[in-house]
Amino acid sequence: MSVNTFVLFLFVFFTLSFGVSAQSPSKILKQAEKALGGTKALQSVRSIKKTGTITRITDGVTGPISNESFQPNLYHSRYELGGLETESGYNGKSGWQRDSRGGLSTLTGEASLGFQAEAAFRNALWLNYKKEKSKILFGGKTSIDGKSTNIVLLNTAKGVVIKLYFDALTNLPLREEIAAKVFSYGDYRRIDGVMQPFEIKLTNGTEAFNIKLDSIKINESIAKSAFDFPKTSTEPLPEITSLLKQLQENEDKVERILDTYSFVQKSIKREIGKDGVLRETGSETFQLSFYKGNRIRRLIEKDGKPLSKGDQEDADKDAQKRVEEIEKQIAKKEAKEARQTASGTPSGEGERVSIAEILRASNLINPRRERFRGRDVIVFDFEPNPKFDFKNAKSILKFFGKTAGVMWIDEKDQQVARLEAFLFDSYNIGGGVVAKLKKGASFTLEQERINDEIWLPSSADINMSIRVLLVKGIDINQIVKSYDYRKFTTEVKDAKVDDL
Repeated sequence: MSVNTFVLFLFVFFTLSFGVSAQSPSKILKQAEKALGGTKALQSVRSIKKTGTITRITDGVTGPISNESFQPNLYHSRYELGGLETESGYNGKSGWQRDSRGGLSTLTGEASLGFQAEAAFRNALWLNYKKEKSKILFGGKTSIDGKSTNIVLLNTAKGVVIKLYFDALTNLPLREEIAAKVFSYGDYRRIDGVMQPFEIKLTNGTEAFNIKLDSIKINESIAKSAFDFPKTSTEPLPEITSLLKQLQENEDKVERILDTYSFVQKSIKREIGKDGVLRETGSETFQLSFYKGNRIRRLIEKDGKPLSKGDQEDADKDAQKRVEEIEKQIAKKEAKEARQTASGTPSGEGERVSIAEILRASNLINPRRERFRGRDVIVFDFEPNPKFDFKNAKSILKFFGKTAGVMWIDEKDQQVARLEAFLFDSYNIGGGVVAKLKKGASFTLEQERINDEIWLPSSADINMSIRVLLVKGIDINQIVKSYDYRKFTTEVKDAKVDDL
């Protein structure tokens, strides 16, 4: 082989080799959009209704299957095998699953995140990944049933990874891996200008199924009630007005009891890296106590390591200054209230808003009974009440006028055990000049029962994008863990720093 031939060989070899590893995921997705009918055709799909037959591979048992999706993220699937019904759905606020043997449950944690991601994907594929702050990566090449495939990883802002396999020849999707489920596709047919698979193999955990669809209808009207929770219990639910009244009384009690507790709180920052993986990037740990209804935070760790002696002394001084500030604020407030009382002017209630107040400004829908963390709970979805006067409400209530979600209330204690909420419309602060909290922000709060007397926060998951002063964009992705609750009686001001 001559030198020139050898050089040419190396050039071709390295060009081909690096060409494979440098595949553009955006190009692969664009090719797939074209193969499926074009981007505009895909964007025009507002709803899909599918019906067919499902067969369990292990024993050949067969039954009917159906699923519906409706923009922006409603999804429902149901099938029956051997007399056992299995059903799951996402109604835009909460995900749920039911079978005729185990009953109904609202999804939480990883299962909830995964199903929410699947519901959004079923409605819009990857078309909105930029708007949703997701990232795409080239995942390499592989072979499926003798077909060369390109892999694209779609990583959502909440850390859910959707793995997509595309036929390198036709550019059509061959397989999807979403939240422990694997879908393999075949027998594509054009329906209203969009290619749809009529044969699907589903693997869910240890079970595998073959699905053959006989009908796919696009943009047909689907009632939103199709995505609501099934009514499975005949036991009467508590009267809502009475429940909210008791919830308010218990929250006031919690506020008083909380003054007697200290605890540790760790705030963990997360970011999606260039490789699409959600990672922890730093943390701060605080010792918290309460002084006359106000929170005192003392920094004790940074990135999992104790502070240096000097930094700890500075943190202790900051905590002491906070106590002094609280005393001044209380004195100022008492003086103001005294003047208002003397002049006959009613004093204001401040900006504290309870969960019970938020719920009074909401429509409570889909109430149901469930078991959560081993306790009986009342669960319901909530959304803003269009009849509520948000315009003249407290500012924090105006914020909740743009949120919806799901709530778990312990039936015996009548306190909140878990709350999930999301912002379905952007929220402006200062008319949007000071800051703008973008649509899609989500918040999850979970509480635990402490000392058989009080429900206190155990974890919170915060995911949001904020535009500040019309220019700077900030993404916040944090987990806040609260633990080591301890009762104490010593006032912070009179205690040593070690007792904070």
